[in-house]
Parts: sequence; structure tokens; C-alpha cells
Amino acid sequence: MLFLRDYGETEVGGFGIASEDDLLLIEDFQLVRQTGTWAHVAFDDESVADFFDEQVDEGRKPEQFARIWLHTHPGVCPNPSAIDEETFERVFGMSDWAVMFILAQEGNSYARLRFNTGPGADLRMHVDIDYSNPFPACAEPQWEEEYLNNVHPEVSRSKRPLNRKRSPAHIIESADNEPADDIEWETDWPESWLEYCGFEDGSLVARTNWSNERNDQLTQSKTGEVF
Repeated sequence: MLFLRDYGETEVGGFGIASEDDLLLIEDFQLVRQTGTWAHVAFDDESVADFFDEQVDEGRKPEQFARIWLHTHPGVCPNPSAIDEETFERVFGMSDWAVMFILAQEGNSYARLRFNTGPGADLRMHVDIDYSNPFPACAEPQWEEEYLNNVHPEVSRSKRPLNRKRSPAHIIESADNEPADDIEWETDWPESWLEYCGFEDGSLVARTNWSNERNDQLTQSKTGEVF
């Protein structure tokens, strides 16, 4: 998510794919086709339906791929906006449980687990990166391709009104609002993708200015090998 957050200037959203043995352990993050600005993101219904079908074909259950909504805020505030809250209620209110996770700049994050069955409850969550589980190597070319194929800045909202009907995709919107006085966010995440990769120790030459020069140079090690 750090790479995708820093690649462009719009919000980016998608679904977390959870482990079969631990539904709160996110093993992958999947984009779907979307349009957005710095303040909102709208998912394409057909793309979400295709994503759900693919996950079922791969043997996963809905609770593994359709319960955790992850998105970014281009600013420093990760707190959910009023639109985020309305979307969370409308889209995930019929599920027995769901999670909303927001990653903003400067390593700030917000996560909340909602139970919709029984008396119901909302629980703030602490989020960690679990290095004890195996994970694939960095795949920047594939991430870049996925971003370019799915994330499209919205040119004019007046020419493309938002679809608010209930559907498998639903329209997911959010806004990077000002921080609320009674909410504190976590700052445990690295501030940037470059910091996460350890580029700040001088051992690697990193790509800079992702939003403006993302195609200008490849990250290289001192030996000249592509990282």
C-alpha cells in the first residue's frame, strides 16, 4: 500500500485478502478499476464483480476477500470522513463483520473492526506488519502495471456522476478530512515506500518524486543490479 499511496496523487482503494487461518492477517491487497481524486474514489461495479468471481474460483470464501476495505488518504490525516463512515455502513453493514483501514502520509494509519451481528460493536485496532510470515519479494513492475491498469484520475466529476445504487461493487468514496480532536491515529507505519525499503541509509539509489518522475529511473544497488 505504501507504493500505491505514493505513486499518484489520488486516493487508492481496494480489498484485503486474508489468510484462511487468520481473517485479520492480510496477505495481499487487490486493486479493482476505479476513478478518483485526492478526496474520493469510486469503484467500477463490473471490476469488483469480476474480482469476487476470481476469488471464489481460487477457492477463497467471502470472508477472506470481501470484508476488509483498505484505502489511502493523500494527506496526513487518516481519520475516516463522514463519507467514509456512510460508505462503511452502506456497503459493509449487511456483513457479520468488516474492517475499515486507512493509510495516510507520514506513516499515519487508522483501523476499525465492526461487528454487525448481535448487539454490534466498533473496536479500534492496532495494526502491525508481521514479518514472521512468509511474503513474496518486492515486485515494483507488477505493482506499477496494476496501478496503471486500475487507477484512473477523475477528470470532471460533473461529467461523471457518482453511482450510489447498492450493488456488488457499491461506490466507495472517502475524503481526507481534518483530524478530530478526540481521535488519535497510529504512526507506526513507515513514512514512505522508500523508507520502508531501507533506502535512507545511502546503500541504494532510490527513485524519487514518485508522483512526478516515477518512470524516469530504476532503483539500483551500488553494484548496478536492478533492485
